[in-house]
Amino acid sequence: MIKILHTADWHLGKRLQEFSRIDEQKLVLEEIIQIADQEHVDLVLLAGDIFDTFNPNHEAVELLYKTLRKLSKNGDRPVIAISGNHDSTQFVEAPDPLARELGILFYSRYDSIIPTGILDSGIEITQSTSGFLELKLPKFEFPIRLVLAPYANESLLKTYLGEGDREEEFRQNLQNKWQDIANSYCDEKGVNLFLGHFFFMKEGEKPEAEPESERPILHVGGTQALYTKNIPSQIQYAALGHLHRYHAVSKDPMPVVYASSPLAYSFSEADQEKKVVILEAVPNQQVQYKAIGLTQGRPLYRKTFENLPDTISWLEANPYCFVEITYITEHSIDAATRKAIMKSHDGIVNLIPQIKNQSGQENYSLKVEDLGKDMSSLFQLFYQSEKGQEPNEELMEIFREVISQNNEL
Repeated sequence: MIKILHTADWHLGKRLQEFSRIDEQKLVLEEIIQIADQEHVDLVLLAGDIFDTFNPNHEAVELLYKTLRKLSKNGDRPVIAISGNHDSTQFVEAPDPLARELGILFYSRYDSIIPTGILDSGIEITQSTSGFLELKLPKFEFPIRLVLAPYANESLLKTYLGEGDREEEFRQNLQNKWQDIANSYCDEKGVNLFLGHFFFMKEGEKPEAEPESERPILHVGGTQALYTKNIPSQIQYAALGHLHRYHAVSKDPMPVVYASSPLAYSFSEADQEKKVVILEAVPNQQVQYKAIGLTQGRPLYRKTFENLPDTISWLEANPYCFVEITYITEHSIDAATRKAIMKSHDGIVNLIPQIKNQSGQENYSLKVEDLGKDMSSLFQLFYQSEKGQEPNEELMEIFREVISQNNEL
C-alpha cells in the first residue's frame, strides 16, 4: 500500500490587498511537511497554482524550493507538481533538470515529456509520454501511473487536441486523449492516478462558484467546465486543484477531489476549513482517503457592528486574524471613529460604512429604465445601492479609465 499526500493552490507570494501572507505560508507549508512525515507519506501531489503570479518574487520562489526539498526528503519521497492557471509554464518547468535529482518533477506543458531513467535515490521513471508519467519506487513492487493535466487555456489545448469549437466536442476530445493514455499505460497491475488543474463538475449539476481570489477559468479564452465522466475509468483517484475549498466532486466510480488551498485567500473563504488529503492505494482496488485540517495562518472574518465599543471589544478579543468590518452608521464614519477602529487592530483589511436607510431617503436600487443610462451613471447607481453613499471623484476617475481601456480593445 502506498500513501500519498494531495495538496493544491499554494499561491505563493499572494497578498490580501496590502497584507503579505508569506509568513503564514511558511507556517502552513511547514505544517504540511509535518503531516507528510507523521503520516509516513510515500508520494506528494501538488495540483497547480503553485505561485500566485506569472512572475513570483524571490521570497516566494525560495519558499517553494525549500519546502519541496523538505517534502521530498532530499530525494527519497517524490513530489509531482503541475502548473495551474496562475503559473507561468516556462517558469514552473525551468528548475526541473536540477529538481529531478531530488525526486521533484514539474510538468506544465503538454508538449513536454519527462525523461525516463533512474534517479540517485533509486526512484525510476519507467515510462513517460505527453501528459503521462510512470514511476517505480524502490519499496514497492507495483508502479505508480499519473495522467498529468496541467492547466492550459482553450487555444493551447486546441493545439494539443486539434480543432473543435463546440463545448461537447472539446470535452470529448480531451476525454479521448486521456482515455488513449489510460488504455495504453494504466492496467490493473499499477496504481493509476489523475493529477489536474481544471474545473470539474458532475454533468447536470450546478457548478461550484470559483473563489473570489482566483483568476477564473470559466471565461472566454479560458476552458470549459469538464465533467467527471471525462476521466478514464481506470483511474483510482483524481487529485484536483483550482477550487479553494475542500470538495469531493464525485466518489463513484473513483474519488474526484479538490484538496483546497492551504490558507483562506479571500473573504469568500472565511468559513472554510483548509485541508490536505491523505490517500492509501494499491493496484486494482478502491482508494481510501481522508482529509486532514490545517490550523496555521490567520483566519478571515466578516463582521458587522453598530457602535464603537462593540467593535473595539471584538477586535481586542480576536487579535490574530484578518477582518472586513461593515460599520452601520447614519452618516459616513467620522475621522475619530475610523482612527479608533484602525488603531485597535493590525489586520483590518476593509472598513465599510453601511448607511442606514432612513425613512424618506432615496432608494438607489437599479430599475429597468436605468438600463439605457451610460456606464458611469450605472456604476454610480450600483455603488449607491451597495454602499449607501455616492462614489468619490477619485473612484469615478478610476472607473472611467478602466472602461476607456476596454473600449480601446
